[in-house]
Amino acid sequence: MTRFFDLFLKGGPVMYPLLALSVLTMAYAFDRAWFWLRLVTQENRIVNDVLDAARYDLAKAHEIALLARYLPIGRFLLAPLQLNHPSPETFRLAMEAAGDKEFVQMRKGDKFLETVVAIAPLLGLLGTVTGLITTFNNLNIGGGGSTAEASQAAAGIGEALITTAAGMIVAIIALLVLRIMVTLQAQQMDYFSEVGSELELIYRQIWYEPAQASEPAALPSPHPFSS
Repeated sequence: MTRFFDLFLKGGPVMYPLLALSVLTMAYAFDRAWFWLRLVTQENRIVNDVLDAARYDLAKAHEIALLARYLPIGRFLLAPLQLNHPSPETFRLAMEAAGDKEFVQMRKGDKFLETVVAIAPLLGLLGTVTGLITTFNNLNIGGGGSTAEASQAAAGIGEALITTAAGMIVAIIALLVLRIMVTLQAQQMDYFSEVGSELELIYRQIWYEPAQASEPAALPSPHPFSS
């Protein structure tokens, strides 16, 4: 720990913004890890419960989705189920609008990570350049510098490179987190599309089309709050 602190101090003032970026990156990573852990471990059960209930009772499916509204998949399934006797087109549009809204929330923080990936290496390079400038300003060029002075100059150059390494480390961590988030978001979009199509098909074949073939009034209430 002491060695790390010494390296941090040797890096100069640029190490402070790099430290701030690394702390924010890790905080975002832990926040998103908790978000995805809850979603991935619970969404299959919620989807299966809602789809199974929708085949027999839309009010029950609405109730299950309502209880799961703390998750994106719950809000996505709830959007069409809370409509009052929608057409299949309206049913689908409600899901698409809810899905778009949830995907925006899932991408929260991506711009910040992209900024860290771009800025951190530049901050590291800036620290190296300023460190080299200071080192060369302290050299006694043309004055017959001693071996000790040359060693000090070499040590100063090595210390100046600390910021470059630190900037690259921060950028690599941010890039890894960003790529993992993007992959999870893409998988979630495919999953939402698959689940939404299945729910729409259930609604169309089991509830809407049979009711249209008989009487519109026979269409059951899609949720328990409908009159």
